[in-house]
Amino acid sequence: MAAQSTPEERLAALGVSVPEVVPPVANYQPAVTSGDRIYTSGQLPMRDGALLATGKVGAQVSAEEATECARQCALNAVAAIRSQVKDLSRVRIVKVVAFVASTPDFTGQPKVANGASDFFGAVFGDAGVHARSAVGVPVLPLDAPVEVEVIAEILPEGTVG
Repeated sequence: MAAQSTPEERLAALGVSVPEVVPPVANYQPAVTSGDRIYTSGQLPMRDGALLATGKVGAQVSAEEATECARQCALNAVAAIRSQVKDLSRVRIVKVVAFVASTPDFTGQPKVANGASDFFGAVFGDAGVHARSAVGVPVLPLDAPVEVEVIAEILPEGTVG
């Protein structure tokens, strides 16, 4: 991939298109802009209106399936971010929080979160390098195995991330 490629070109090279923003399942917005920051709500691993998996990682959901779920969450976060800024070349991913609904003995939350982190790196290049937390939780909305939220920076016009 050329260093000059845009996030849209990288998405196309990955064979991925940005979906429509996943509609909220409660009373909130998928993303909100404050100053030069975009804050996404927690994104679930929804594709075509359905969760990719349900249950706990370490029981009903394998670590590999959860990693794919985290990647889908990241793609949904990109959709939420793009609803706030049309040119993804003006976006830098600052912070990612991955929540992993897992059994008490499962300790691979960081590896699951890599599904999101690796996706952001592939799409945004250096502008996709971010701080991150990976947290094990007992349950997530709709019994999803993973939820990802993002803080992104909107770069000034003429700046390329």
